[in-house]
Amino acid sequence: MIRNLVKAAGLTASFFLISSTSAFAADSSRENQVEQKSQKVMPFSMDATMHMFDPTASGGVQTVRVTNGDAKQVILVRSHLRKEAAAFAGGNFADPAAIHGDNMPGLEAMHAGAKRIAVRYVDVQDGAKIVYATQDPALVSAIHAWFKAQVSDHGAHATMKM
Repeated sequence: MIRNLVKAAGLTASFFLISSTSAFAADSSRENQVEQKSQKVMPFSMDATMHMFDPTASGGVQTVRVTNGDAKQVILVRSHLRKEAAAFAGGNFADPAAIHGDNMPGLEAMHAGAKRIAVRYVDVQDGAKIVYATQDPALVSAIHAWFKAQVSDHGAHATMKM
């Protein structure tokens, strides 16, 4: 009986190991797809930057910083985020949809509620940030879900404060 329990435990552990490896491969594949799509939308190098997401009580802050000191990359980051902030303020989230898909968490609600979200672009050292603010709790939740999805999709190129 003990042998059967040990054998069952071993099979269960093997199943979970294989399952988690398959899940990781799927996540890795998703990250690779997102990185390829990102190259078509974002003019800067993903390998030279870090995306940082900071959820706040009223929305959040999305910051992209160049990690290798390349001044050309800083110009590209700032140009892109300035363009994105203007688009987002008008309810246009086509670029994130092109990278992450139309069903990206939070995207539909943010598009529908864009007039109730203040979007502000700011230069920061070695990059830029976009500040999102709203008094609508549902939109705050949508922004947080959107941030979380981006961090998940961008893998090592993104972090989120908790």
